Amino acid sequence: MKLATFLTLILSAAALQGQTDYSKVEIKTTKMSANFYMLEALGPMGDVGGTMGVLAGPDGILMVDANFVQMGDKLVAAVHKISNAPIRFLLNTHVHGDHTGGNEALAKAGAVIMARDELRFRLAHPAPAANGTPGAPAPAMALPLVTYRGQVTFHMNGEDAEAIPILAAHTDGDTLVRFPNNDIIMTGDFFRSLGYPNIDLANGGSLKGMLEGLGNTIGMAGPKTKIIPGHGEIVDRAGLTAHRDMILAIRDKIAPLVQQGKTVEDVIAAKPTAEFDARVPTAATTSERFIRQVYTELKASK
Repeated sequence: MKLATFLTLILSAAALQGQTDYSKVEIKTTKMSANFYMLEALGPMGDVGGTMGVLAGPDGILMVDANFVQMGDKLVAAVHKISNAPIRFLLNTHVHGDHTGGNEALAKAGAVIMARDELRFRLAHPAPAANGTPGAPAPAMALPLVTYRGQVTFHMNGEDAEAIPILAAHTDGDTLVRFPNNDIIMTGDFFRSLGYPNIDLANGGSLKGMLEGLGNTIGMAGPKTKIIPGHGEIVDRAGLTAHRDMILAIRDKIAPLVQQGKTVEDVIAAKPTAEFDARVPTAATTSERFIRQVYTELKASK
């Protein structure tokens, strides 16, 4: 499949951002420790795509996520500014194009792409768009070369970085990446501090799996752990716990309405997120989506 067809898939993931001029988007690098860096794509309107991580050192570079396809070359250049060491591994936290789009550019730069079995399958066999348009498979070089089902540990640069599968949460191919010596956890999009959660039902996500994944992450975090979400500001364990508790509270408002036979429009009108809207960034554009996702799962299990 030609790169042009893959662009269609990636651009559909950027729909919420409108028409982005990628020539004006740059990579911001934030040094978080002696050998760990957070990367963000920033344009005139703010963040573009998902957050990325780089573990650098004499053993080479381990990367987490790869932003949009349009940012591939800029991402490779930004990594080389951090270190001249070879880019050895790229971990994808989930299938969405704002986290996997740069895969091909990084593979060409020498990275071995790694991800869950489910993620590779969905890149190769994408779900149709909401309007039924068939998805465009990723180019061969953009597909993970190595896949896994259980935990994988990278012993690099004084770290024991852990890629830990999170089952059926944001999608069915999520991975949490933990850097214990740096006390950093990257969650991908099963935790976002920007907006309400996004349970991608079409790609195998679930409310149950998201809650379990958040609970597991809380359990492995210490009081000073830096938790880097797929989108939004870094939080600590207390912030992550508050996020999980918010989801539980909203679920518990929606569940009895589902039991009463209310329609999804009835539930939206009941405003089950109202008490949280003022403190959730982009609540106005993400609350209805989240309510619909929770309603769909609870109704299916009724």
